[in-house]
Amino acid sequence: MTDASLILPPATQAQGRISLPGSKSLSNRALLLAALAAGQTELTGVLDSDDIRVMRVALQALGLDVIPTGHARVRVHGRARWPVRRADLFLGNAGTAFRPLTAALALMGGDYRLAGVPRMHERPIGDLVDALRGLGCVVDYEGQPGYPPLRIGSGRPDASQPVRVRGTVSSQFLTALLMAAPILAATAAQPVVIELDGPLISQPYIRITLDLMARFGVEVRHQGWRRFEIPAGAAYRPMATFPIEGDASSASYFLGLGAIAGGPIRIEGVGSSSVQGDVAFADVVEAMGAEVTREPHAMTVRGVSVAFGEQLRAFDLDFNQIPDAAMTAAVLALYADGPCRLRNIGSWRVKETDRIAAMQAELGKLGAHVVAGEDWLTVYPLERSGWRPAAIHTYDDHRMAMCFSLASFGPVAITILDPGCVSKTYPDYFADFQRLVSGTALPPGQA
Repeated sequence: MTDASLILPPATQAQGRISLPGSKSLSNRALLLAALAAGQTELTGVLDSDDIRVMRVALQALGLDVIPTGHARVRVHGRARWPVRRADLFLGNAGTAFRPLTAALALMGGDYRLAGVPRMHERPIGDLVDALRGLGCVVDYEGQPGYPPLRIGSGRPDASQPVRVRGTVSSQFLTALLMAAPILAATAAQPVVIELDGPLISQPYIRITLDLMARFGVEVRHQGWRRFEIPAGAAYRPMATFPIEGDASSASYFLGLGAIAGGPIRIEGVGSSSVQGDVAFADVVEAMGAEVTREPHAMTVRGVSVAFGEQLRAFDLDFNQIPDAAMTAAVLALYADGPCRLRNIGSWRVKETDRIAAMQAELGKLGAHVVAGEDWLTVYPLERSGWRPAAIHTYDDHRMAMCFSLASFGPVAITILDPGCVSKTYPDYFADFQRLVSGTALPPGQA
């Protein structure tokens, strides 16, 4: 493996045990909430990846003590108001850092600039900015309206009227407003009310947000996922220790691996007690013919052996609630007994890359027939004789790199270009994948 490419020869089977790294979604949310809770919180199980480092560095630049204390452990000394009132923050391509920090800093007020890599400047943020402006915050665009980079100033936030936000583009906009709302509610005479304008995608990610807010002391009342109320006087409380569970989105690759490689594969760190919506990908691989045994904090998957001619069952499913894990299903479709349709995946268009276009292009390189629409994708399976060796372009998108590892169970070698892009969320992914394919896997950090 090099920074430029990784060649995966044809694989036939995989089995073993994998201990998942910490959840990206939980890690960045917990870092922010701990930073807003006046006092000390010890986070355990924290993911060590690019997106999490971006958040840690930003919080340190804002005057907070965010101190690694050991493997996957971070101590945060939080404050209800952050001491640094002027900063220029670079947030890479980390949506889970950029959107919540935008809301928190806009409600605190100051002089801040938030920027990222070129792709982040192509990812829409206008719905969040409009909502913040509706509250009386000062947020300006440096370039194209509706997109980063942003300038944040000191406004006069006011909770006297409900604020409305769209949920059709990204659930991160609502998450950002919810997590930042106690900054305003702490001194407000009435509750802060957030109303959803239109349908909400990726509802499970809002469940994660509400669960973490409650555990840090802020209970949000909501009515049918349309109206959210943060009580007047609400304030986050520190926790002595806050454990972060394994990453359910990362679990999808190993669930998929077990589904096509026989198994058994035991996935530790996430299971039936998980607060993460992507754990529902286990239902998808079961529908395709795999067997999944669930425990509170682990899952074991056994599947077919596609390298020996067995096939998965085709599917036609709505992936609105688990769009990240859906990428794994698109690659599994290569091994199905008929065409597979992924519906309601329009959010793929505004992720790290346009994932619908990218998936269509890269599956096509392997020889697959793929038809795409604005918010759907249909993948036709490949006969063993129809596979073509291919170099898979990953578009600086960690999930493109990881899900295409499963294409190595076809009869030809594939090359993953820029495999290092997985450092965004799972730096050790390919080492762990290859250990499973050879029969042994160790927890992250024990390579």
